Amino acid sequence: MTTDEIGSRAARHGHPSGTNNTENTPPTNGGKKPKKKRILLKLFLGLVLLGVLGLIAGIGLFWSYAKDAPKLEDDKLSATVSSKLYDANNEVFEELGAEKREMIKPTDVPQLLKDAVVSVEDKRFYKHSGVDPIRILGSAFSNFKTGGLQGGSTLTQQLIKLSYFSTKEKDQNLKRKAQEAWLAIELEKEKSKEEILTYYINKVYMANGLYGMETAAQSYFGKPLAELNLPQTALLAGMPQAPNDYDPYVKPDVAKERRDVVLYTMKENDKITQKEYDDAKATPIDDGLQPLKQSNENRKIVDNYIREVIAEVESMGKNVYTDGLDIHTNLDMNAQKRLYEIINSDTYVEYPDQDFQVASTVIDVKTGQVKAQIGGRNIPDDVQLGTNLAIETDRDVGSTMKPIADYGPAIENLNYSTGRIMMDQPTTYEGTNIPVTNADMQYYGALTMRKAIMYSRNTTAIRTFDAVGSDKSAAFLKDLGIEFKEIVAANAISSNTSDLGGNKYGVSSLKLAAAYAAFANMGVYNKPHYVNKVVYQDGSEDVIETESKRAMKDSTAYMMTDMLKDVISGGTAFNAGVPGLIQAGKTGTANYTDADLANIGASESSSIAPDSTFVGYTPHYAVSVWTGYKQRLTPIPYEYWGTASDVYREMMTYLSEGVANDDWTMPDTVIRSGSELYVKGAYEEQLLPSSTTGSDTSSSWKTPISSEPATTSSSTVPSQTEPPASQSSEPPASSTPPTEPPASSTPSEEPASSEPPQSSSAPPVIQNNSFRRRSSPG
Repeated sequence: MTTDEIGSRAARHGHPSGTNNTENTPPTNGGKKPKKKRILLKLFLGLVLLGVLGLIAGIGLFWSYAKDAPKLEDDKLSATVSSKLYDANNEVFEELGAEKREMIKPTDVPQLLKDAVVSVEDKRFYKHSGVDPIRILGSAFSNFKTGGLQGGSTLTQQLIKLSYFSTKEKDQNLKRKAQEAWLAIELEKEKSKEEILTYYINKVYMANGLYGMETAAQSYFGKPLAELNLPQTALLAGMPQAPNDYDPYVKPDVAKERRDVVLYTMKENDKITQKEYDDAKATPIDDGLQPLKQSNENRKIVDNYIREVIAEVESMGKNVYTDGLDIHTNLDMNAQKRLYEIINSDTYVEYPDQDFQVASTVIDVKTGQVKAQIGGRNIPDDVQLGTNLAIETDRDVGSTMKPIADYGPAIENLNYSTGRIMMDQPTTYEGTNIPVTNADMQYYGALTMRKAIMYSRNTTAIRTFDAVGSDKSAAFLKDLGIEFKEIVAANAISSNTSDLGGNKYGVSSLKLAAAYAAFANMGVYNKPHYVNKVVYQDGSEDVIETESKRAMKDSTAYMMTDMLKDVISGGTAFNAGVPGLIQAGKTGTANYTDADLANIGASESSSIAPDSTFVGYTPHYAVSVWTGYKQRLTPIPYEYWGTASDVYREMMTYLSEGVANDDWTMPDTVIRSGSELYVKGAYEEQLLPSSTTGSDTSSSWKTPISSEPATTSSSTVPSQTEPPASQSSEPPASSTPPTEPPASSTPSEEPASSEPPQSSSAPPVIQNNSFRRRSSPG
């Protein structure tokens, strides 16, 4: 072996080359160096182990949080869309929704907006898979240096946060961050980048109650996103991080700073040129800004109507606040405004005080469409979707019941003629000793049915109800959309009922207008409705067809209308008349019980009432009006009993402007003889009463239909062409009815029908657990 080989081997074994003399070798520090290395190695390995254990624990903790994360759902990601309400002229008059928003599709998002949003919010958006580690590390380093709290969330994570979690700072915790990251990763697997970006653009809040950038574009600049210029687009792209701070209307300087940051990031990411950046930056922040629309001025005017639109759409299984519907209503906005003005000002009608309430409904008689409706007077500004008195059935419409519960059914079922002789004389509710009286506490003896309606006599109405029978009366009413859980004799002249069934039973302004509209429509009843079409986001639509049915013969409708014309021309509703207008209608005034009067501190002869109603119609419109106070025991003064008729007159005057003044055409099922009408082919049994005292008169005869009503020997029978001299809403003090009716209280003028009428054995309706003191004066 050569010397060089020996030296080489020695070197490999740690010996100095060229010698084997250990004496000259320096000491190796007693082996301490290898020991230190071992300690460092152990420390390193320990740290690695701790890191691995920490990583495993972190992964375990992350998974324990992630597994409880909510499931991804399109409904959560998709922004809720407000619904738009259109009037009959196809004009939007209200938007309904927690978030007012215009949606935009991925294919419609302008590239300029994509570049702006991605540049300022997440420049590696198209490269990461939901979570950006580089962004997270950069954010952590920045926070360490500045002591701030810079977010590291990607656009995908921001969308998840907006869709599933609270955005409040106090709710930012490790568990929520883990779930947010997990869902972001999962979302990137299911949706394309363009879909995720569009979800975000539609979701974000943009200040001033607006959601989504398309909504902001149209509200702030009056045009869609696609038509915005660079500085306008940059302004909107920068707002979501702090929309109220970057509001250009409130904080224009701060908004400009944020806009310019967006422009700078776009330039840095090569999305715009230096010149484009300079020009955009020099553009004033208010460039193109439109004045913000104030809160809907019409809301107060249409609030009650909106309430019923919502109810009608929800009955179809739709949600007006989240489904983004285009709801086309039957609202005539001009008519609605006029009705509101009539009821809420003293320009047209005088009211006793500010608390006096009015509810009114206008219906198109041919379609059943509700054209206008006001559900209260002087409603406070802060009340929305409050009680709509026009649909409530807890108040009494009084004598407006007579045509639909008594006389209409009598024509329909018993072929009564308008000239049928009836006896206005003391009587009782069938099966009781409770007297039925008239408002003036007087009796006129023999009257034609036409005059009985014209002067609103209660005794004749009750006896007609008895002749028809409660079952037939109830059936007639039901065909007109009016139900009572149990109809009783007092419903002949009153709508009171002890069971309202949530407005299912009883009569409201809405129901009354629809019922009388059937008279105007020659016997065809149309169910009242507020909505005619609903259009969904996918373009499909539901057209609401009118629900129609024949409720009565055309002869019944025509004959009743002919009599109700006289109520306005010379009866109890003379102040409802519109000069020259062909119209018909009926008054109705309710009464207090003796117990009510005692609570009020009024005497029995007091001329006060809790409710006053009028319903009238032309061949085009039906209008019903209820008046009174919310607190029923606050009485309507006598001089304001006609207020309902006044409201009707003013509204019908407006509705009839420019509308043909048509009359109804007599059907061939009716014949006219003189001034009276008869069902074609029918003969009446007319009984000539011997007196007006109610004594039984068995002497009767059958006569063919005659143009003249039978005469009577009684000197107390009033003229058939002029109202009685004592016809007054306030009865004379001396006119008190007998405490007990004559023994023969059976109406002697009722016919012997081929089918015995079903009588009502039920007692009069009870109000506040006591019988009504007296009958409706109206």
